[in-house]
Amino acid sequence: METSNSRRRFIALHALLAGGALIAGKPAIAQAGAHVDENDEQALALGYRQDTAKVDAKKYPKHEASQHCANCTFWQGKPTDAWAGCAMFGRKHIANGGWCQVWAKAPS
Repeated sequence: METSNSRRRFIALHALLAGGALIAGKPAIAQAGAHVDENDEQALALGYRQDTAKVDAKKYPKHEASQHCANCTFWQGKPTDAWAGCAMFGRKHIANGGWCQVWAKAPS
């Protein structure tokens, strides 16, 4: 009887671990391809542009040409990545050369 109980526990544990691995892998898959569209509701609210040179200077007077997503504290990629995650946009990716009004200089 003890062997049967241990076998059940072993199978249940490994099934649970395998299911957890599948669930844990889903966010990485979802993150891989979703880019923020400049016309998304959240992007419009934050003034997001994929190209910092195209930011409306009258609407966003604090914007500077040197500010872009890759040197922002919310950028979640390497400085050389073309697209990466952003804390402001959840699982969607933003452009390296983009900008939005919550831009904050990343610590050096």
